[in-house]
Amino acid sequence: MSTNGQKRLSHRAVPDLPALPRPLYARSESLQRGTTTLWHSHPWAQLSYAISGVLAVHTHSGRFLAPPQRAILVPPDLPHAVISSPDTEMRSLYIERDAMPWRADQCAVLEINALTRELINQFGQIPIEYDESGADGRLVAVLLDQLTAARDTGLYLPWPDDSRLQQVCQALFDNPELALTLGDWSAQLDCSEKTLTRLFQRDTGLSFRAWRQRLRLLSALPMLERGERVTDIALACGYDSTSAFIAAFRTQIGMTPSQFASRQ
Repeated sequence: MSTNGQKRLSHRAVPDLPALPRPLYARSESLQRGTTTLWHSHPWAQLSYAISGVLAVHTHSGRFLAPPQRAILVPPDLPHAVISSPDTEMRSLYIERDAMPWRADQCAVLEINALTRELINQFGQIPIEYDESGADGRLVAVLLDQLTAARDTGLYLPWPDDSRLQQVCQALFDNPELALTLGDWSAQLDCSEKTLTRLFQRDTGLSFRAWRQRLRLLSALPMLERGERVTDIALACGYDSTSAFIAAFRTQIGMTPSQFASRQ
């Protein structure tokens, strides 16, 4: 997916922490260039939140995308890679395994409301080894409660296990404007269209058409965040007309592209 607006990414180091000093640990980063981490996991959860820019987390089961005011919650022990767009202002929270509940095998893209955003900002200013029984500890408790209650936005793209579907999905991920039909792909892969249809439903829970539409809409989010023209975005994401893109975006995201952009 050309969501980052570039193909070349700088490698970003993963902190070498033998253990968390407290149940919640914060890390702030200003990333001028697009970056990526190597695949890794850790025994605590991670909340990746972008004040500006767009973050993506890749796992073996999906691609999760967080424009500003959203955050990606990665459960403990889950292998993942983190990708950021250029000019990203990032906040990471490392959360002790037993501090809050989560699905053990799946990330979630959470909506960050104004209160949670301010709690994250405030937590970044308190000592690393904060007093768990004092005011700082109470702030952490409220922040964890807010994250537990945060709405899952569903901004993710399920990723297939089948190697043939992975070829299709990777090609579309890199070039969402491709207009090849499932019949075209079946000819390239020497596999029946009926088989590909069945595999898409089995591996992703979506039809090929629904999967591609979700891909295209997620691909549009970073471009909207960068302030690009809606018409240009519609064409770059493979839509035949701006009106078709706006209608699909409103159906899936709940607002028009212009409304989404203005909120950023």
